Amino acid sequence: MFQRELLRDEHVEPLADGVLQTLERVGVLCQNDEMMDAAEAAGALVDRDAQRVRFPQAMVAEFAAGLRAEFADDGGEVPLRPSGMPTIGGQVAQLYQDFETGEVRTSHSRDLITLLKFGEALHGETGVGHALAITDVPPMVEPLASAMLIAEYATKPGPAFAWHSDQIEYLVEMGEILGRQKWFSWGAICFAHPLRFDRDTATKFVSRVRAGQAIGITAMPVAGVSTPATAEGFVVVAAAEVLATWLAGRAMDPEIDLYASMWPGTIDMRSGAVSYSSPDSIYYGCACCEFIRRWTGFRATMGGSEYCDAKEPGLYAGIEKALKAMMISGFTGQALGCGGGMVDEGKTLSPIQLMIDREYAMAMNNLTTEFSPTAERIGLAEIIEVDLGLHANHMESMHTLEHLRESMWLPDLMDRSGFTPELEANVTDRIRLRIRDLLDSYVKPEGREDQLAAMRLIVDRARAQLL
Repeated sequence: MFQRELLRDEHVEPLADGVLQTLERVGVLCQNDEMMDAAEAAGALVDRDAQRVRFPQAMVAEFAAGLRAEFADDGGEVPLRPSGMPTIGGQVAQLYQDFETGEVRTSHSRDLITLLKFGEALHGETGVGHALAITDVPPMVEPLASAMLIAEYATKPGPAFAWHSDQIEYLVEMGEILGRQKWFSWGAICFAHPLRFDRDTATKFVSRVRAGQAIGITAMPVAGVSTPATAEGFVVVAAAEVLATWLAGRAMDPEIDLYASMWPGTIDMRSGAVSYSSPDSIYYGCACCEFIRRWTGFRATMGGSEYCDAKEPGLYAGIEKALKAMMISGFTGQALGCGGGMVDEGKTLSPIQLMIDREYAMAMNNLTTEFSPTAERIGLAEIIEVDLGLHANHMESMHTLEHLRESMWLPDLMDRSGFTPELEANVTDRIRLRIRDLLDSYVKPEGREDQLAAMRLIVDRARAQLL
């Protein structure tokens, strides 16, 4: 039987003690007066000169007990849930790989336009969004410039990520012109590891609390760099960061919802490269999520397959992502997920890889098919008719004809013949042709000219005020 759990009951206390001591003796750097005021009022010890907040052990222990009562996780089995289909929107990669030439380049407006057209033709009914962080505009207006392109080229424009809290008011105003309320995405709240709430992150965090948004961190600790190299030390520091974030948020708003997303990394001491998909990093992250669940009752999520070590798009990258997805799902119970076309630890977005990830998502979803032993699906009459298979076989049966497509994995672009370099080249050629066909079929939305003109005025105003 598969070992679903990595920790035993007796492991929780020493790990919890490590978190309690870390938050009391080290605490967190906090460069925000409002957060420090709220934490102090809740019982934390605040050194304003050093911008350091320390949480007494009794305060943290009581908070963890309250979470256990609030979430009351029974630790029961969670059924395997299917992967959603990868789409264009939400990746926000820094680099783009040209599907025609293979060139990897710094993301540009023209590349985002290509991806918006591609996504619109591939899955326009589900919406298309902010896939690249374009670099041909100043960073402070990048989300606004990207939002303009999304509104111009997508029938159902998804929101742009607001990297800085000062960008939000402009995106909201642009969305109101389109008839969309709060047309922006908060993006991730990330610590400067270890245990540092820097000024920009803290300001964005406070803005989320004021807006009533769920609070927590998208944690990306690296074992051997921002945490000890051991899994046990990693769990203590990473969990302390999560608890500190929750403590700060609940100090400002006791009713605020919580979240936590763990993206663990480990370092290769030979090269200095950090991996977010190596077997040890997945083990560290799953152990941390399990500890948080056992101690607080809260099911933190693991960062999915989007971060893989593969530097180039292809079947290898797809297999690496699928393996990571299966390992995470096996140990945490969260849904499968093959990512959305990114390679090289989430830095590069490739349309070719996105199509491969969609194929793997369909393949993995076969594992979530509901088993239903009805008479129709068993096909006993066919079994008896085929008999020993000396004069007939199931390839010739009507039962197979009627149920083949709904029962088996029939990839559209990939091949089930097994891997060879020649086969991969053929798959890539088929995908490249499909992408060209999709781009040729793209039809630009019409009727938004007045709205787009009004939105451009907002971008111009933001450019003058933010730069």
